[in-house]
Amino acid sequence: MRFLPISLLILALATATAFAYDPSPLQDFCVAINDPKVFVNGKFCKDPKQVTAEDFLFKGFRYPGNTANPLGSKVTPAFVDQFPGLNTLGISMARIDFAPDGLNPPHTHPRGTEILVVVEGTLLVGFVTSNQLNNTLLTKVLYKGDVFVFPIGLIHFQLNIGKTPALAFAALSSQSPGVITIANAVFGSKPPISPDVLTKAFQVDKKVVDYLQAQF
Repeated sequence: MRFLPISLLILALATATAFAYDPSPLQDFCVAINDPKVFVNGKFCKDPKQVTAEDFLFKGFRYPGNTANPLGSKVTPAFVDQFPGLNTLGISMARIDFAPDGLNPPHTHPRGTEILVVVEGTLLVGFVTSNQLNNTLLTKVLYKGDVFVFPIGLIHFQLNIGKTPALAFAALSSQSPGVITIANAVFGSKPPISPDVLTKAFQVDKKVVDYLQAQF
């Protein structure tokens, strides 16, 4: 009996594993029910015969976002909820406007890697590695035309360190990458996380936790 080359055997095992793997989720959860017409892991499809070029056009990036807010930044997403033509294509975008000193605060995209290009201005950007890599901060100053990538799921941020407004565009590897803003999630959850949990986690006085939760 002839044996398969080891390379073919490895390929066969890898292929079997790939076919057995669940598809990546497109939303936070999908509780199963008997009626399939309520929620699915994604979105239902429009009749292809009814599709027009307008379904593949998004006009939301034409004008600057309003940065008159405490953070001094505005993210305009072009995810599947805003841009139906993206459904099933595994990609999305966002426009990010910054006032001077504007911040896109630490956040994660649980379902997508982000690649960012600076169009105007100067940005300080960075991300933090996982616990296994000792929560190392990798940071860089970006100038017009520079491109930086933020790996899927890792906490990252962008700060305008210039004296003029800044503009960047991001592409993400999911039609619905999700956004978890760390401060909002930890201190602004509804109902709030118990102060006993937060005081122990952050090793601070309860008054500090009470103050931070009050901001949200």
